[in-house]
Amino acid sequence: MSVNIQLEWTPNPSTLKYVVDRRLVSSGAVNVTSKQAAEEKSPLAVKLMDIKGVTAVMVGSNFVTVTKGDEGEWDELNDAVMATLDEHLSAGLPSVNEEAIAAARVAAGASGSVETRIQEILDAEIRPAVAQDGGDITLDRFEEGIVYLHMRGACSGCPSSTATLKMGIESRLRELIPEVSEVVSV
Repeated sequence: MSVNIQLEWTPNPSTLKYVVDRRLVSSGAVNVTSKQAAEEKSPLAVKLMDIKGVTAVMVGSNFVTVTKGDEGEWDELNDAVMATLDEHLSAGLPSVNEEAIAAARVAAGASGSVETRIQEILDAEIRPAVAQDGGDITLDRFEEGIVYLHMRGACSGCPSSTATLKMGIESRLRELIPEVSEVVSV
């Protein structure tokens, strides 16, 4: 069955977002920045990471963001990415390894109440907003008032990510959670 793929530009000039007409991951997003990580988490990302110039892949609910390095040119990369997405998804192959993702979520779930509140705000308000631009933000940890976040997909390396982090996310978390004093990217 053929897949409908729509290309969207992101605020990060090194990242493009490919929106597809099917569900790719049950919840959240899967970010890979190496071939080894791709092999553990996503059969689709393995194929995309094989394309010369691709340095990172994020698989979201119904989209894939692809980040290119210095040696990649969008004119050539885009054709290869579109063909890979069409071939993989049309064949009905799995996009992600749901078992590996579930295990990682269980490991990350062993956190305290402040972390739980931070995660709830990220999931309800922040992650859906940044997903529209092809990115994702995940909680690494909360220590001594500092929230450590991973910027992924189009958010990773985006020129406006610092402003988003400080003026948007930090302001919102400090407003709702008095224990939060600062937000930093890891």
